[in-house]
Amino acid sequence: MAELNAHSDRMVLLFNCKVKNASDFKAWSKDRAAKYVYECKEENTLSYEWHISDDGSEATLIETFVDSDSMMVRLGNHGASPIAAEVMEQVEITGVLCLGNAKQDARDALSAWGAIFHANHAGFHKSN
Repeated sequence: MAELNAHSDRMVLLFNCKVKNASDFKAWSKDRAAKYVYECKEENTLSYEWHISDDGSEATLIETFVDSDSMMVRLGNHGASPIAAEVMEQVEITGVLCLGNAKQDARDALSAWGAIFHANHAGFHKSN
C-alpha cells in the first residue's frame, strides 16, 4: 500500500487542445506521435496518452514522469524532434497544466505556453 501524504516527485503534464481536423488528428496521434515518443525509450517517462472528445473537436495530452528532470528530458527531445512542428499542424494548444513540484527550468520552459503550475500537496499513488 502506498504511504498516505508521502512526498512525491512525480510530474503530470496536461495539454488541452483544439483539434484542427479530427480524422487527420486521430491517425497522426496514434500512428505518428505516440509511436515516435514510445520509440524514444525515455526511461523515466511513465505515460504519454492522448484523449479526444466525442465530437473530435478537442483533445487532451496527458504525460507523466518520475520527476521534473525526466519531464525536461521529454521536453528537450520534443523540441529536437520532427513531431514539434507537426503538433501545431494538428492542434491549437489552448491550455497547459503542470502538476507536481516543477523545478525552475521546467517552469521557465512551460511558461512559454502559458502553463499553470500546481505543486504536489497531499494524497497517495499506487503502482500496479
